[in-house]
Amino acid sequence: MGEHDDAVLIRGGMVIDPSQALHEERDVLVEGGRIEAVSREISPERAARVIDASGLLVTPGFVDLRAHLREPGHEAAETIETGAQAAARGGFTTVFCAANTEPTIDDPSIVRFITARATQACGTRICPIAAVTLGREGKEMTGFASLLECGAAMFSDAPEPVRNAATLRRALESAKDLGAVIAQQCEDPDLTGSGVMHEGSVSLRLGLHGVPRVSEATVVARDAMLALATGGRLHISQLSNAQTVEVVRHFKDRGAPITAEVSPHHLTLTDHAVLNRDGTYNTNVKVRPPLAEESDRAALVEALKDGVIDAIATCHAPHPPASKDDVFDAAPFGIIGFESAFAVLHERLVATGTCSLDLVIEKLTAGPAGVVGDRAGSLRVGASADLAIIRLGHPYLFDETRVASKGRNCPWLGETFGAGVVATLVGGAVTHDELGIFGPAESVRA
Repeated sequence: MGEHDDAVLIRGGMVIDPSQALHEERDVLVEGGRIEAVSREISPERAARVIDASGLLVTPGFVDLRAHLREPGHEAAETIETGAQAAARGGFTTVFCAANTEPTIDDPSIVRFITARATQACGTRICPIAAVTLGREGKEMTGFASLLECGAAMFSDAPEPVRNAATLRRALESAKDLGAVIAQQCEDPDLTGSGVMHEGSVSLRLGLHGVPRVSEATVVARDAMLALATGGRLHISQLSNAQTVEVVRHFKDRGAPITAEVSPHHLTLTDHAVLNRDGTYNTNVKVRPPLAEESDRAALVEALKDGVIDAIATCHAPHPPASKDDVFDAAPFGIIGFESAFAVLHERLVATGTCSLDLVIEKLTAGPAGVVGDRAGSLRVGASADLAIIRLGHPYLFDETRVASKGRNCPWLGETFGAGVVATLVGGAVTHDELGIFGPAESVRA
């Protein structure tokens, strides 16, 4: 084999890489599973294959800090394989999977099981989030060092918070010593109670139990104070309202080592989405934390723009389709998010002029990678060749044929979008290729 037999040149695309403040037409050379060069003109003689990316965007692969892949224990809702396929369709190349499996990801054997299944399933990088406490019961801490050693990426009891302040304090101290991150669900279960949607005028009109916004802000304030006191790195998962934004802003200004994320649905929907036009309740927008009011949504967008919020995370949460076909009170919380994330963000934020395209891509790439100190989310020379290739200006119907997840709990099915991910590469291997631009079932990596 020749020197460049596995090299592929992706030519003429608009390269957007916020990690390098790059937004211009460039060629990208991939060789040996890594980025070999990013330049204005790369000789085709350096590659065995040349891919025409003119008219397309080329970005780093997206990084998702929180998704529920359900395996082990809830394979009827999702498996690591179907979740990885769904992630690839959405341009996600690195996915952090939540610990609320059965059994819980609280033992090295479970971490090893997930990483082994991910290797078998497909090229998407699956990073297990280990539990802070055994069984996510909030009592006895897990063995952080051994979990990290076998591949755990960070720690969280989500979708439950660590309720005991002393336990969280010890966890933050241990995480600091090990250079790890604690991700905390921003919710006080005692204040949430039996709430199923945001507490406000809509919940009052619909007669549904509401969740007060203070349920989120009080826990974030406590946790941020503990992070400030211990120096342990704290990540706030899934902000949903303006009050919490101000708490995060306050503690960041004081130097607390905290980061925060928001979901595409909290950036683009409000509690009004709970009611369908025909008067029925839309269980596909029942999420945790709940969708709040327009003023909250606007505050989240501004916090994304001014850096108070560091990342966008899908919180991909599939359920068996029948489970959402229930009364609103009984239906489970969650939305699937991999396949629709970029399309929704582009349609509702970029196309409307609310946010720049570069900002959205930053919060899907360099932003989340920076939260955990991961080297993903960049097209720097030497980085793993994790790429998303995006097409704009070609409207399409987002229907079930575009969903690889087992879940169908998505409020955007049936909508038309004008932007979408058409190809995804992980370590140089093609994991999604909607247009066939890389050829039939071929890998860029030898």
